[in-house]
Amino acid sequence: MILPPFNRENKTQLRDLFDAQRRQTVFLKESSAGERVAKLKKIQAYLLANRAVLAKALYADFRKPATETDLTEVYGTINELNVAIRHLKRWMKPQPVPTPPGMLGTTSFIHYEPKGVTLIISPWNYPIYLTLKPLISAIAAGNTAVIKPSEHSPGASAFLRTLVEELFPPEEVAVLEGDATLAQYLLELPFDHIFFTGSTEVGKIVMTAAARTLASVTLELGGKSPGIIDETADIRTAARQIAWGKWINNGQTCVAPDFILIQRSEKDRFIREIREAIRVMYDAEGKGIQASESYARIINDRHFQRLKSLLDDAVQKGANVSIGGQTDAGERFMEPTLLENVTVKMAVMQEEIFGPLLPVIPYDTREEVVRFLGGRPKPLALYIFSGKESNRQFWLNRTTAGNTVLNDTIIHFAHAELPVGGINQSGIGKSNGFYGFQEFSNARGVVKRQFGTVKYLYPPYSDRVKRMVKIILKYF
Repeated sequence: MILPPFNRENKTQLRDLFDAQRRQTVFLKESSAGERVAKLKKIQAYLLANRAVLAKALYADFRKPATETDLTEVYGTINELNVAIRHLKRWMKPQPVPTPPGMLGTTSFIHYEPKGVTLIISPWNYPIYLTLKPLISAIAAGNTAVIKPSEHSPGASAFLRTLVEELFPPEEVAVLEGDATLAQYLLELPFDHIFFTGSTEVGKIVMTAAARTLASVTLELGGKSPGIIDETADIRTAARQIAWGKWINNGQTCVAPDFILIQRSEKDRFIREIREAIRVMYDAEGKGIQASESYARIINDRHFQRLKSLLDDAVQKGANVSIGGQTDAGERFMEPTLLENVTVKMAVMQEEIFGPLLPVIPYDTREEVVRFLGGRPKPLALYIFSGKESNRQFWLNRTTAGNTVLNDTIIHFAHAELPVGGINQSGIGKSNGFYGFQEFSNARGVVKRQFGTVKYLYPPYSDRVKRMVKIILKYF
């Protein structure tokens, strides 16, 4: 099957592709662990052999440094591949479950089967990792997949399309490039599972579309992920970790710290330390951050203007720029910028920032932090910096987040043995490793009668049956 470039008149082509993939699910459902692993190894080999091509594509998209591409795109994907390759045979085996007394004479197990035809809608900020990670899970679980990458990172999308076309027939995996119109047409098709990574607002649209056919969904969304720093934290180390987690990819990271709550007594020292951390990372030679080869750019003009309006709105409403603040629209450049004296009425505290702006808010008591976070949507991630176990446990017990990291930032996202994802507004479902395999699988419960029967409970409900029911209720 040849897939010509999508156009508005090609809805028939989409339906033909969908039908071809649906027919292919019959064969993939019976594929062995070895056959699926072989496909994963092909992705691994291609990615490692084409690192230079990928780096060039992402540099063209938003001047992403090649080393950062290796760290945030290649490493995470290879790690996910390694875990799936190593454990897939075990994941696919029937998983026995205990037999309760009332089920005497039976054995039971969970049989993981593929959901079928899946749709992956991926974002522009980590366009390779956040596309291939769900694809790895889809293939591991035995599904077909249609991939719709973001039109905002065309270099990465072209790389993905070439990868898929060289490794898979379109009736198994296909990449379709296009804008929101294409996404809308795809969402009209009755996919068995949809994996979407992107904004909360678009996630609602995806979930509404999925409801029309009752497709299951995994939504990896965003939100304002807080960082908490108390008076017992190692402030210098915390500042470096936050600077890295916030400004890698120019802040365009769904799990980046979105704002910092810091014990008032530590605020000034933290600002000094994070200023030094920024200098060491992006301006060690004193040529200015704009000249740094380690600092990416904003993805496009529209996103740059959105961030600039967040900054301008905060300043106009009384926020102070403690660090940074310089911009260059021509280069889509915005310095790492730290804001103080922010209020919840400012847009920067109402919207997910998704860029290099970092509000810092002092607090006086732990309870104040709990009240503040309790009145906000549940975040995708929460970062707690404390040298005191009782404080860490206090905030773990009194807050909710999709994931939490203690004394560091963002490292959980590439941890292939952890379930990663949001809660409510920040996401539905989990990914990574076995949890991603589960998302793309139907956990089919199977009961096998070995011996005996429950015919003594069949109607008519005589006195003997009633006595048996009483015994069951009392002892089983």
